[in-house]
Amino acid sequence: MPFSISKDTVSNQTTHVATAPASQRPDPVETKLEQEQGRPRLSSRDVVHAYVALTKPRIIELLLITTLPVMFLASHGLPKLGLAIATMVGGLFAAASANVFNCVIDVDIDQKMRRTRRRPLPRHQVPRRSALIYGIILEIIATIILGFGANWLSAGLALIANLFYVFVYSMLLKRRTWQNTIWGGIAGCFPPLIGWTAVTGSVRWEPLVLFFIVFWWTPPHTWALSFRYREDYEAAGVPMLPVVRDAPEVTIQILIYTVMTVAISLVLWPVAHMGWIYVVVAVASGAVFIVEAAQLLRRANAGLRDALLKPMGLFHWSNTYLSLLFLAIAVDPLIHL
Repeated sequence: MPFSISKDTVSNQTTHVATAPASQRPDPVETKLEQEQGRPRLSSRDVVHAYVALTKPRIIELLLITTLPVMFLASHGLPKLGLAIATMVGGLFAAASANVFNCVIDVDIDQKMRRTRRRPLPRHQVPRRSALIYGIILEIIATIILGFGANWLSAGLALIANLFYVFVYSMLLKRRTWQNTIWGGIAGCFPPLIGWTAVTGSVRWEPLVLFFIVFWWTPPHTWALSFRYREDYEAAGVPMLPVVRDAPEVTIQILIYTVMTVAISLVLWPVAHMGWIYVVVAVASGAVFIVEAAQLLRRANAGLRDALLKPMGLFHWSNTYLSLLFLAIAVDPLIHL
């Protein structure tokens, strides 16, 4: 006999709910709110906005800043317009893909952090499976654009960076060690290599120096932000350095990495035969970067914590520093045409 529910059973269940004490009855308003929170009704515009938000556009901007200027350096002037567009668009899709995968992997973390709890996945604006498929499609598009628009070396480097970010940083390191930022940040060092190889089809010392500039720059940049959201990372169980170490120890590390960043930036001068514009910008902006890190250390040694440390000053300047440095990399070759 096929499975069925008798009318008596339904009737008994209905009577039981109706006659249950008010305290035991489900709140229809609360139930409705829970359903709306779990499956929000979104307009087409909201859906588009949610899928764009998954790609973390602000991070993509920073990655592209370290790609295009290197093409000027590799070209000793203006790169070919079509090549530059293909490289930038391909790099955009590659970075977007990596960020989407990160959102999929970190959805449980994002739900616990104030800074990230309003992202599309924690708010159930996008199904997790759909986000995963979206990330795969973006990476396929990135590989095709870079492969045919630039060359397959650049496409391969972008794919390696994506895989490293997803499997090494997001899945292996982020939740296990405070060194997650140091080694996981390698994925963000690939854009200079991609920009260079898109023009030349090979790797030389110049892009490797730029690779290491970004490598040393990433920890102080990220640790400064981690100070601001230390309680969030602690609640989510992510062992960022400011969570597992005292402020003075963290700020010493920040200063060391900052000094190394500036030192490596000066190595590019003789290696790439840079002119005076790059040298002036590298020295001046680097000096401010070091001063900001030294002041953060001084405040930490004075016993100040969290917001009183003013770590966001260093964080914002780190963005400005990298932008100015790579802008100088783009402008310098144009002056010597």
